[in-house]
Amino acid sequence: MDNKEELRGTRRRLYEIIFEADTPAGRGFDLVLLFCIVMSVITIMLDSVQSVKDVYGDWIFGLEMTFTLIFTAEYIARVAVVLNRRKYIFSFFGILDLISILPTYLALFVAGAQSLMVIRSIRLLRVFRILKLTRYVGEGQNLTRALKASQHKITIFLFTILTTVIIMGALMYLVEGPTHGFTSIPRSIYWAIVTMTTVGYGDIAPQTALGQTLASFIMIMGYGILAVPTGIVSAEMVSLKHSQVTTQVCPHCLKEGHDADAVFCKFCGGDLNNG
Repeated sequence: MDNKEELRGTRRRLYEIIFEADTPAGRGFDLVLLFCIVMSVITIMLDSVQSVKDVYGDWIFGLEMTFTLIFTAEYIARVAVVLNRRKYIFSFFGILDLISILPTYLALFVAGAQSLMVIRSIRLLRVFRILKLTRYVGEGQNLTRALKASQHKITIFLFTILTTVIIMGALMYLVEGPTHGFTSIPRSIYWAIVTMTTVGYGDIAPQTALGQTLASFIMIMGYGILAVPTGIVSAEMVSLKHSQVTTQVCPHCLKEGHDADAVFCKFCGGDLNNG
């Protein structure tokens, strides 16, 4: 019985180190992990520079294998200490952790697969947990809730924009015609999108007075339209109640963003302290 309790205690301590960012050991572990991720991404980028690869190819390959072995050991450790293994394996970070190590092994059999290893850079998202930026975690959750709350308004807005550019594109096709580069309605719609978003590539431009007048109207309208989704999301964010949260991860559902004084997970109801 003592051995079982000791094993549970050891597993719990390892879990806190590997998954938590609220303890010095956990933060230290994740900072080292972040350093390895950054260095591995730099190594992958250098591998794509032929002049560097010709001189330091063996060193680069050795570093890639070293980082891959480190990430493989880390992934195995995460699977070993987490309570709900299936939940972690099929979670966003679980899938990302696995995908980040597969290209190196795949590159041993398929040429060019090592370029896929840049996906490791996405793992830098962990920096928000590692540096214990709880304020940003909370704001991120507020932004997510605001986007979900305003999704119907944004959908209607996007449908309106789509309808507008189709109409404007069709009008420009009729006004300018193929002689001025508007060879089809889809190409004219492309011009309307580029103009309305104020990108302005300049590969197509109206030549007639009527076409230029219509283009001016679309440009002016574009400035006002771009501000609409920002206002929708901002209004939803203002209406959300802000609460202080921590980066503590629930050992049962692996979700974070709990209140500072929380004892149980607000997502699954599991005990946060005694997983």
